[in-house]
Amino acid sequence: MNAGRRGGLLRQRDFRLLWAGETTSRFGSNITGVAMPLVAVVTLDASTFWVSALAAAAWLPWLFLGLPAGAWVDRLPRRPLMVACNVGSLLLLLSVPAAAWLDVLTMMQLLAVALLTGVANVFFSIAYRVYVPFVVPREHLTEANAKLQGSESAAQLAGLGGGGALAGAFGAVAGLVANAATFLVATLCLLGIRAEEPVPERPERPQALRKDVTEGLRHTVRDPYLRVLTTYGTVTNLLLTGYQAILTVFLVRELHVGEAMVGWLLAGSSVGGLLGAVVATPMARRFGTARGMLLCKFATAPFGLLIPLAEPGWRVVLLPVGGAMLALGVVSANVIQGAFRQQYCPPQLLGRVTASVSVANFGAIPIGSLLGGVLGGVLGLRPALWLLTAGLAVSSALLLAGPLRARRDLPTEPPTDPPTEPAPPSVPRPARPSAESTEPGDAPDPGDAPEPGDPPEAGDRRALRYAVPEQG
Repeated sequence: MNAGRRGGLLRQRDFRLLWAGETTSRFGSNITGVAMPLVAVVTLDASTFWVSALAAAAWLPWLFLGLPAGAWVDRLPRRPLMVACNVGSLLLLLSVPAAAWLDVLTMMQLLAVALLTGVANVFFSIAYRVYVPFVVPREHLTEANAKLQGSESAAQLAGLGGGGALAGAFGAVAGLVANAATFLVATLCLLGIRAEEPVPERPERPQALRKDVTEGLRHTVRDPYLRVLTTYGTVTNLLLTGYQAILTVFLVRELHVGEAMVGWLLAGSSVGGLLGAVVATPMARRFGTARGMLLCKFATAPFGLLIPLAEPGWRVVLLPVGGAMLALGVVSANVIQGAFRQQYCPPQLLGRVTASVSVANFGAIPIGSLLGGVLGGVLGLRPALWLLTAGLAVSSALLLAGPLRARRDLPTEPPTDPPTEPAPPSVPRPARPSAESTEPGDAPDPGDAPEPGDPPEAGDRRALRYAVPEQG
């Protein structure tokens, strides 16, 4: 494999195309991350609640579509599905500037476009995570995730800054045209990949979609590693998106920042994401994947408290500094968790497990966005930011509730047996009747004998490695 030579995975043509297409698409999506709320705030004069509702609409499909989408992805070829999602998103985004130029744009159309592109994102995100192991050799998955997360952070930095610059120069709707163009580039890159994707396995007797969904959900809930990481991701996404949903309004109406500068201040957080992608692999190598992830999380989460300290003038810089430290912790953990899930989950369940984790993590995003809008309207923008960032500062303690605290590394092989819950404490049995009082033909109590093949502790089965989401 060329991956082992100088240049690593960048010498592999298929990975370069996958990487370039996803980076371009992320660049456009981050332009839209600035442009869409600015269209609502500046063009349509939307309230804080409607801006947060717009952010929620893009993630709402995860709540009602994420689980069945995982089962469908396990049944369908992934690359054609990803191409269809990109083309659909391209057409939807072009409808907004078209309506704006015809002077017929409404808040309802913005919400509809956000919701439908969110549907496409559900299928694309799950298919993409399942598709990566078909393009990248197993031993290079951590490197691949680090490069993908790093370029995603770079795209966020350039996209958010570029979105603000485009909005300042040409108007907010211009950013949506740029995003549509990036979906076209991403589609062409996907079509250029030569790697043959195996045909998804089909059981001899296909089972109902509900049973497929339940199987993936059960595996995620019962596995001690997936369970604690999913719970933590859900809580942190709720808090992260809660403060992010009102950040644009906070910058414009409290800190009196201009449209062009909004994008650059938001982009400042992406510097931390770039650093997180760079340090994730050395941290995992030096401290272990489990301990390295815990260290990154505990060391960075309290810096979020700098965000509500921002004021007009030089203190506005506290906002991107706090966001950058949060992004460092999120991205470094996403690199580690992404490779962990791709290696650890049984291949035939990867789509459904990915969907189960994503539904919990991404399903918290619309709730968090609405929560941020409600808190911002009831308490005020700055008190809401204090409450949400304080929650982030202590949320890392959730990671200590599972087996991570006792391990140096996360496991890198799928479990040989289905994950099981810990055995309940034994309850003393009543005294058995004497032999004289036993009726003829009574069978021995099956609870007296040990179960054959009882699995050992999950942490002892395997020796040894994201998101978010992610972000997630």
